[in-house]
Amino acid sequence: MTPPTSAQTAARPTNPQTPPLPEAKPDSLGLSAIRLQRASDAFKREVDKGTIPGATLLVARKGKIGWFDAIGRQGPTTDTAMAKDSIFRIFSMTKPIVSVGIMMLVEDGQLLLGDAVAKFIPEFADQKVGVETASGELTLVPVERPMTVQDLLRHTSGITYDHTGNGPVHKLYQQSRLRSRKITNAEHAAIVASLPLICQPGVEFNYSRSTDILGRIIEVVSGQTLGAFLTERILAPLSMAETGFSTGEENAGRLAEPFATDPWTNEQVNLFNMLDRPVMESGGGGLVSTTMDYARFCQMLLNGGALDGTRIIGRKTLQLMASDHLAPGVAIQGTLLAPGHGFGLGFAVRNSAGLAPFPGSAGQFFWSGIAGTFFWIDPAEDLFCVFMAQGPGQRDYLRTLVRDVVYAAVE
Repeated sequence: MTPPTSAQTAARPTNPQTPPLPEAKPDSLGLSAIRLQRASDAFKREVDKGTIPGATLLVARKGKIGWFDAIGRQGPTTDTAMAKDSIFRIFSMTKPIVSVGIMMLVEDGQLLLGDAVAKFIPEFADQKVGVETASGELTLVPVERPMTVQDLLRHTSGITYDHTGNGPVHKLYQQSRLRSRKITNAEHAAIVASLPLICQPGVEFNYSRSTDILGRIIEVVSGQTLGAFLTERILAPLSMAETGFSTGEENAGRLAEPFATDPWTNEQVNLFNMLDRPVMESGGGGLVSTTMDYARFCQMLLNGGALDGTRIIGRKTLQLMASDHLAPGVAIQGTLLAPGHGFGLGFAVRNSAGLAPFPGSAGQFFWSGIAGTFFWIDPAEDLFCVFMAQGPGQRDYLRTLVRDVVYAAVE
């Protein structure tokens, strides 16, 4: 376990070309071209209504792209049309990539899922749980068992996010420097370790900064920066040439931007500048990418861990990741997991074809980004979808809409 060196700080591939996946006519893939056009039309209506400036929609089945459309404009203040190679902040769609990275280290024998987080980041050795008293005060109690790597992957660590509530622990998060892009991953992990947990490890699903901590563990174990590790082990092998923690000035004309003021709430929208290279490489939400780049990652997942003859992760390891890891009795906090869903090691997992208010298949796994990006993998239908937009306030609506219109085209 050695710290990263200055020679290992590359965070972005330099190859500007991402090879496309093969394409085919929708009907040859069991997809209705007429209904996929209706799907695009649905998003064109959203653009016309001023819901989002623009979007991209990619649907693939049986190993080939059956539909890829760019809709609307790249941003509200430009006449530049949205393009298939526009660049987006994918935020939490970073998490599945980092989760695959940590599982690669498990496959390498470098760590175990049951290892305590403190084994790699000693600051976590003395964690306390914050308990709110009836008077609203915060008391600290010892952990009943150590937080593990598996807890981080399935968000049962007791860590939280500053924006998911307003309790005493959330307020401590809000008062910290955790949102700064100018601190290192090591400093970020130390701050998280210094704050109380919101619950005992293992008893609740709380969406959280856990994947940022996984990113730091990758750095400690590999001796590389997170960006260098992801590039070497995942992004370059998959030819995801335009995915990284920033993009270059030469791409300034390709950046997808949101409305400055949310069209539904009138609140100000402040997203990070994709041209600024951050000090902190956030494993939980820092990557920028293109639709085709992320489609290559999705095709690898749908293939069981390999693409174009390159195996990224083992089939059985991926099967483990895409299984529900929330034990009976684990309380699911928040609204991110719809009825009929659980959470695996880096992905939400659909357990039932029913219950949820949108279509899908049991065994489907997926995740999304807070700015409006979304993907899902449906092994039962040999299908995946990548949707990209920059509309933070519209993200929940868009996730449901894209499921409705795309599954309507499956024959």
